[in-house]
Amino acid sequence: MVENHINSLDIRRLSPREWAQAFPVIAQLRSLDEEEFLRRVRLQSHSGYELVGAFQGGKLVGVMGMRPVHTLARGAHLHIDDLVVDAATRGSGAGRALIDYAEADARARDMTAVFLDARPDAVPFYERQKYVFHPAPSMKKVLLPS
Repeated sequence: MVENHINSLDIRRLSPREWAQAFPVIAQLRSLDEEEFLRRVRLQSHSGYELVGAFQGGKLVGVMGMRPVHTLARGAHLHIDDLVVDAATRGSGAGRALIDYAEADARARDMTAVFLDARPDAVPFYERQKYVFHPAPSMKKVLLPS
C-alpha cells in the first residue's frame, strides 16, 4: 500500500464504509445523488475501481477514483476516472498529493503510465503535473433505448 503525507495531508484508500463520506466532495464534480454514487462505486469496485481520499486534520478534502486497466493499445496502466478537491481547499496541495499517490501506486504495480480525462478548466493543473494531451481522440456515442 502506498501512503503519502504531504503538508499534513494523509492520502489513503477509502474502505467501503467510508465511501458515503466521499459523496459531498465528489458531488462537486459529478451530478449524482448519494444513492446512485454508492451504487456506481460498488459496481465499479468489482473491476478494480478504488476511491482514494486526501485528509487534512482528519477532514476529507479531496477524492480520487482510479482503476487498473490493461489494453492492447496502452498495455497496463492506471486510469484516473475522478479527481476533485473540495472548493474551499483548492490550492492546498491536495490535488497534487492525490496525483503523486496515483503515480506511486501505478509504479508499485509495474505500470508505465497514468491516463485521465480532464475537464477544460482542469487542464492547466494537469499540465503543471507534467501531463500531456494524448494524440488519440476520445469519442462516444450515446445509445438510446430501443
